[in-house]
Amino acid sequence: MTFPESFIFGAATAAYQIEGAATEGGRGPSIWDTFSHTPDKTVGGDTGDVACDHYHRWERDIEMMVDLGLQAYRFSISWPRVQPTGTGEFNPEGIAFYKALVARLKEKGITPLATLYHWDLPQALEDRGGWLSRETVDAFVPYAVRMVEELGDSIEMWATFNEPWVSSFVGYGAGAHAPGHADDVEGLTAAHHLLLAHARAYRAIKDVRPELQVGIVNNSHTPRPWDPSNPADRAAAAHIDALANTMFHQPFTHGTYPPILRANTVHLTDWSFVKPGDLDEMEGAVDWFGVNYYASHVVRHNANKPQAASEVATLADGHKAGANSPWPGDEQIEFMAPPGKVTAMGWNVDPGALHAHLMKIHHETGKPLYVTENGGAWDDVLDADGRVRDDERVSYLHDHLRAVEAAMAEGADVRGYMAWSLMDNFEWAQGYAKRFGLVRVDYATQERRWKDSAYWYRATIARRDPLPIVDLEAELETPARTY
Repeated sequence: MTFPESFIFGAATAAYQIEGAATEGGRGPSIWDTFSHTPDKTVGGDTGDVACDHYHRWERDIEMMVDLGLQAYRFSISWPRVQPTGTGEFNPEGIAFYKALVARLKEKGITPLATLYHWDLPQALEDRGGWLSRETVDAFVPYAVRMVEELGDSIEMWATFNEPWVSSFVGYGAGAHAPGHADDVEGLTAAHHLLLAHARAYRAIKDVRPELQVGIVNNSHTPRPWDPSNPADRAAAAHIDALANTMFHQPFTHGTYPPILRANTVHLTDWSFVKPGDLDEMEGAVDWFGVNYYASHVVRHNANKPQAASEVATLADGHKAGANSPWPGDEQIEFMAPPGKVTAMGWNVDPGALHAHLMKIHHETGKPLYVTENGGAWDDVLDADGRVRDDERVSYLHDHLRAVEAAMAEGADVRGYMAWSLMDNFEWAQGYAKRFGLVRVDYATQERRWKDSAYWYRATIARRDPLPIVDLEAELETPARTY
């Protein structure tokens, strides 16, 4: 099969990972500015102060997207760039930046997909409680509405949040991401408030522009039992699935949280952070779901789990080990070393799990789906002839697109695919040590250089079907094109 003409191919980025200009244009500080400037929080002490300097180089970056043949570009709006303190006055200079970006994308025939929140909470809101406070829920709604009022004529597809699991359980539960808290109950509380903020923003956006398509982007975990014949291992996988997946879509489709999740965390919290009416607000508040997928997990029940296993659990999801596990209620659940080939992040390569996850979300939600992130990090090398021969990435993307095709053939309503990432960038707690891009960035000079995978992706988009790897050589240019 080939992908239908209605299916959109694109690439994704996030504001703090590429924009730089951290103190320019009226932008206020975010929790990631604070976190990355705190010693020992990121690899090498790296920050997003400059990143890929996209704030100054966006016009050339769009030309690069055009040359790649992208049909869509998923980006995020920096809340502190457009509203420096998260409440009160908006920043006209920040809004003008995104207006110009979107106008150029439209001019070039590239569909913009906007994400309202990709982890960069204004620090002023964190100082008043962050996502542990309903004040932040209340602040998010007028921010979302203002962005729709400013950009809704040009952007049809909106995502409220990117990966609320990470924002809550890695940022507030594990201490490995901003704001760096390490408390199980805080993780659960933040998760609920993020989902409530989505629901309220969804309804407020629909009141202003009912024709817009509003969704939420979740990162995918495909937990498999170590021993499928062992009921305890199956129960361990079910707990991780509820905590990682079902918790983040079931409130919108059924107005409930998974009963297993509450049962398995009753020793931690009474869930009093869920107020009467919250779940009623959530039910039905979604048009589509974004699926971010990178790897799968294997878990088992272990009543005598080693003390270090919480660190293993954190690293199993690719994040720097924090002070706590990002999995509330996992005291007797152990994450096993992933089987098979792994990427530079230590994530296993498992395209079959993407197929399985798409089918699962299709059956459980019945909503349109977009693969909003998919990709892999490898230790890319710039060869003497000017090429980056990232064969592993080409193979990874090829096989995962085949998995998307298989899911669509079985009935999953998947409508688009966004490769992660357009270019190498600031990889959160990993700093600049890991490279995910189709395009290599020389951080010293800001030169952009196509990797072999960029040529492969361009040909795949043109064919509307993954280019056979054996045919890649005919697509390449030596030296690779640069910007």
